[in-house]
Amino acid sequence: MKRRSFIETGLTGFAGASLLGTLPVNHMKGRVNHSVCKWCYPDLSVDELAQAAVTMGLTSIELLDIHEWPVLEKYGLTCAMPFGPVAEGKDRLTDGFNEPANHEWLVPMYTERIREVAEAGYEQVICFSGNRRGMDDAKGLENCIQGLEKIIPVAEEHGVILCMELLNSKVSHPDYMCDHTAWGVELCKQMDSEHFKLLYDIYHMQIMEGDVIRTIRDYHPYIGHYHTGGNPGRNEIDASQELNYPAIVRAIVETGYTGFVGQEFIPTRTPLISLREAVRLCDV
Repeated sequence: MKRRSFIETGLTGFAGASLLGTLPVNHMKGRVNHSVCKWCYPDLSVDELAQAAVTMGLTSIELLDIHEWPVLEKYGLTCAMPFGPVAEGKDRLTDGFNEPANHEWLVPMYTERIREVAEAGYEQVICFSGNRRGMDDAKGLENCIQGLEKIIPVAEEHGVILCMELLNSKVSHPDYMCDHTAWGVELCKQMDSEHFKLLYDIYHMQIMEGDVIRTIRDYHPYIGHYHTGGNPGRNEIDASQELNYPAIVRAIVETGYTGFVGQEFIPTRTPLISLREAVRLCDV
């Protein structure tokens, strides 16, 4: 779908409002900080998504690279989870901290990115374990510690939290190492720093282990950020899928969590209407 038709269709049902006008404002309850992941809306620019986000009551657009950050300032938005750096010829998700050879570029590039994140006034940055490629979990844990311990002092100095994302290796990211909460929590315990936590992706962990609410209650001190997504399919988070998002977000709030919940589902219907409905569902 072309961008302009995407936008016009996306706003159908908002009393004919255009993107350059205003959408009805969501009146939030104030218990949840709402965010949205840009990659799920490829036909919208950051500027266009920012306009829509403001009217919906969102205060963040995340998973943006550094050159995209200045757009957010114009709308009073933050980036709750910026992208980390990646070297040329490498892949963010598969080439991670579990491979010592990657430390040669990860350590200096993350050192610089942490400083950039702090300078922008943001508080977190994403990172990844990388794929196993035949490596056992214990060795991967050891390697991650060796790499991360070189940059966590920089994160502590600048007040930035490094968040490693939990991804499923069953459907979406075959061979990814940080694919179970227990492994990620052990890494957090070994790092022993409030500046290293997990990005708990509800969609991914539903696939790998389920028991989402119990896991959140048990391990919330090690979780720095949450992502949504309907299962199966990573689509809308409404009654068309198996996760009960209002109950999950209530459980998150009850742990005392004050960070962001990032909408990271791929719309199959009118995109901005689906986003607005998802934000309402999670505003518990």
